[in-house]
Amino acid sequence: MTDTYLTIQKSAESLFKDKGSKFFAYAFPIKSEDEIKQHITNLKKQHHGARHWCYAFRLGADKKLFRANDDGEPSGTAGKPILNQIISADLTDILVVVVRYFGGTLLGTSGLIQAYKTAAADALQRSTTVTKYITQTCKVNFNTEVTNLVMRYLKEYDAEIVEHTFDTENEIIFTIRQSFTEKLRTSLKENNINCNPI
Repeated sequence: MTDTYLTIQKSAESLFKDKGSKFFAYAFPIKSEDEIKQHITNLKKQHHGARHWCYAFRLGADKKLFRANDDGEPSGTAGKPILNQIISADLTDILVVVVRYFGGTLLGTSGLIQAYKTAAADALQRSTTVTKYITQTCKVNFNTEVTNLVMRYLKEYDAEIVEHTFDTENEIIFTIRQSFTEKLRTSLKENNINCNPI
């Protein structure tokens, strides 16, 4: 099981034109569904003269939460082609919105699918993709004399310290890449140091 996933670093946009219609595409990195409403509200203010604000999103490292919205376009001609571009780029924690200004000429079902697909793909191509790690939060308790050893192991496994308490009994809470958790716990256990996920 992999502990990495791909998302985009920052928002990107592009413009695609077909038979007078304009398709403004926007890709946003997101962390929750609440952000989606905010982005769409902002785009509706920015493009108040547009006809449709179609979108798709995917959330979570497991990529299980996703949705597509045609916003009045014929069913399956807008949201789904946008979502398919997100899926084919293997991205998550992302929202892609395509704003359409109608140019007077009907594009037909296949024309619409192609236009929304192309607009979404353009915006994704302009995005910078980043690899993120699924992390685990753990706690380690240890005596003062092994502080250097603990710190060395935490550094070796790229752990990120969240908080630490140094007293007679020391405690460090840290996050670590999921696939490194067991290796670190084993290394510490060999030195009689307890480390547990929290």
